Amino acid sequence: MPQLNPDPWFLILSSTWLMYSIVLQPKISSYLSTNNPTNKNNKTTNTKPWTWPWT
Repeated sequence: MPQLNPDPWFLILSSTWLMYSIVLQPKISSYLSTNNPTNKNNKTTNTKPWTWPWT
């Protein structure tokens, strides 16, 4: 079975991932915009304790 021989395909696989990680990934990531952090309101809410009927 020629599919099980990794010699010709390993070089193709490694060169493809190398090209992706070095060349294409910075180009693709430059198009993605990240969400700018916003200030979160730290308003505390008043909570009332629950009154249990059996206590």
